[in-house]
Parts: sequence; C-alpha cells; structure tokens
Amino acid sequence: MLDMGFIPDIERICEMIPFTRQTLFFSATMPPEITKLTEKFLHAPVRVEVAKAASTASSITQRLVKSGPKPWDKRDVLRRLMREEDAGLKNAIIFCNRKVEVSELFRSLLKYDFNVGALHGDMDQRARMAMLANFRDGKLKLLVASDVAARGLDIPDVSHVFNYDVPIHAEDYVHRIGRTGRAGRTGEAFTLVASMDKKSLDAIEKLIGQKIEWQGGDLPAAEVEAADADEPRNAERRDDKRRGRRGGRGRRPEKQAAAPAAETAEPQSQPVAAPKPSRPAPKERPKREGGISDDAAQLPAFLLRPVALKRRETAS
Repeated sequence: MLDMGFIPDIERICEMIPFTRQTLFFSATMPPEITKLTEKFLHAPVRVEVAKAASTASSITQRLVKSGPKPWDKRDVLRRLMREEDAGLKNAIIFCNRKVEVSELFRSLLKYDFNVGALHGDMDQRARMAMLANFRDGKLKLLVASDVAARGLDIPDVSHVFNYDVPIHAEDYVHRIGRTGRAGRTGEAFTLVASMDKKSLDAIEKLIGQKIEWQGGDLPAAEVEAADADEPRNAERRDDKRRGRRGGRGRRPEKQAAAPAAETAEPQSQPVAAPKPSRPAPKERPKREGGISDDAAQLPAFLLRPVALKRRETAS
C-alpha cells in the first residue's frame, strides 16, 4: 500500500508528531524493503513474530490447477472450477496481475451471468468503498481485483481465493491467499498455472517452504520445456514492443550505421547537362506610316500632338 502513493502522507505525519512516541508497525511479511522502512520510522524497535517469515496459514487449503496459456483458456478453466466449488463457495476474490485483465475477466463473468464486481487501482475512493461494502454485505458473490485488494482489506469471511494469474512477486501470493481462512475459519485457495508460469511458481514454493498440491494433474513436461525455449524469443518481442512505444528508437542505430557507408561509397559519374539554347533576340516592331510604331498607335491622339516650348529669358 505504501508503494501505491501512501508513503508521502506517512512521512508528513511522522514529521509533525513528537520524536518521543510509541509506534507500532504491523506487516504480514518482512522483506528487505519493509525492513528498511521500519528503520526509517522506528527507533530501536522490538520485533515480534507470530509465525515464520512468509508463511501461509494452516487453515488454508492450497491447490494448483493447470490451464492453457491463452486468456480464453484460463477463463474457461476458472468458470469450470467455480462451478465445481459452488456447493462450498460462499464468496470469492479473484486476483489478476493487471488492471486490463481485471476489466476483461469482469466483463466475461458478467456475460456468463455471474454475480461479480471489480476492484482496481484506477477506481476513485468512493467507488472502491461502495464495491467493498457490496461484497462485504453479500450483495456481490465474486470480486475480481488487482493486488490493491490483497493488502489491508478487512473482510473476515471469504471462503475462496482464486489466483487467475500467478503473482509476479512471490510475496504477493502470501498476501492474496491471506484474504481467506481468517479468524479461525477455513479457506480454499486455487491458482491457475500455465506452462510459462513455472518459474514464478517455483519462486512461490521456495518462499513458503512447501510444495503446493496439484488438482487434476501436473503440467506436461513437454509444455514446460517448450515455454522455457520460447522465453528468450518472447522477451525479445516484449523489448521490440517497448521500443516501438518509445517511437521506434531501436531502428535509429541502423540508420546511423548506414550513413558512413553512404559517405565512403565511390561517387558515381553523373551525366553532363546539355547547354540550353540561347534566347533569340527580340524582333523589332514594325512601324506604321508616318514613323509611328504600334505602341505609339495605342496612345490617344492628343498625346501625339507636337507641343511648342517657350524659352525662358534670362537677365543679362
């Protein structure tokens, strides 16, 4: 939550309150980034742990479900899974990695007549509070959310959590499934895993210190190997897309490299242009009778009359 814009407010509050104070800092996990934060706001703190670092509650049943890599494959697997769990599914939070996936999945579930709402970081505070109130009061059965809903929510009775996307950061998995199985209740957590998610899954299992059981069979080894082989190619495509969004900067070096080659190329002989023919001399206009030219013929007659000029006499 602090990474999403709350840290300036916390810093301002800490500057305004007295230094001699008692501060309590609670966190579900304590990665190095959070530890550095405690050193900034706390003075000689006493650390109290109720469980080992990055541990998951024993009251939560965790399962992995294999899925195809395409979005429509994952949506189909999710719908089938929720129908299978319908008997014990009181309500559920469905987590996605990106806001665009939240919107797409929300519209898809609405299309299939699921009672669903959406929650992500682009919503204003009033809309978020209204959506959470509807979910808490039972007016909404499903809530599709980004990781903004994984931390700090007070919804004590959530029966299921579905990870539509495997979280990119392993710590987010602990926060996500921690929305269920709270206050002594039991909960169910399902994670949809495609072939390209194997590395993220390995990081999660390493963090929590346990293997998560598969439901309906593991991923085929051939698919995982193919995904690993395609990873460099996919990374290159992502880099190309990012360069394209920045205005095609990736192509500029090619143009710069081509410029010296053009300069060093041997000059080609160019054809000599033929001299232009000289313009003929203007023809003399014929004159009419009386020595009057054609131009003078166009003048009024009074301008052609001779005028006698008087001589000015000067005093001797």
